[in-house]
Amino acid sequence: MYLIPLLLGFILNCASAFTTFFSKRWGEKRGQLVSTLLRDVFGIPVWFLGFCLAMRTPSPQLFKTTLLTDSLAWSLVAAGAAVIFISLRVLGWRSAKPSVRDSLVAQGSYAHVRHPIHSGTFLEFLGLALWYPSQAVVIACALGTGWILLQTRLEEWDLLQRIPGYLEYMRRVPRFIPRFSKKQTR
Repeated sequence: MYLIPLLLGFILNCASAFTTFFSKRWGEKRGQLVSTLLRDVFGIPVWFLGFCLAMRTPSPQLFKTTLLTDSLAWSLVAAGAAVIFISLRVLGWRSAKPSVRDSLVAQGSYAHVRHPIHSGTFLEFLGLALWYPSQAVVIACALGTGWILLQTRLEEWDLLQRIPGYLEYMRRVPRFIPRFSKKQTR
């Protein structure tokens, strides 16, 4: 039963990535409103409900948790939440109300990865799967990972259309994992 709200929420969230399309079709303000409603009002709450239902669904445990796995799980969830919070602060209102008038954000966490919110969500999914390793929760986390990969592609397609300089930014900044190599000085 958890799969219905989980997948519906993912679909609604993916549909929110078409800000440019909605804005061209219905005008800038309505396009912005549709994107916001699809993601923030319907998408995220509905897929979150799906995760809650997955945790309540009776299903076999894939492994026995230990103090070590619990500690690692909570560390991953906390790290993911911190990355998401910091990244949302950098984006400001752009995160809640995407617009065709948005400008490129390439500072803070966005100077290191193009999608730090998605990176943080990956960490949270991994932590959740370790903390509550039931078959239902692990399936929900695996589907969530697939959804994030699709959502990222759709958002990048939209960002290429509405933000000047995004293509060059894509070439310069990695998608999810920061580069840890030293910059060469000249």
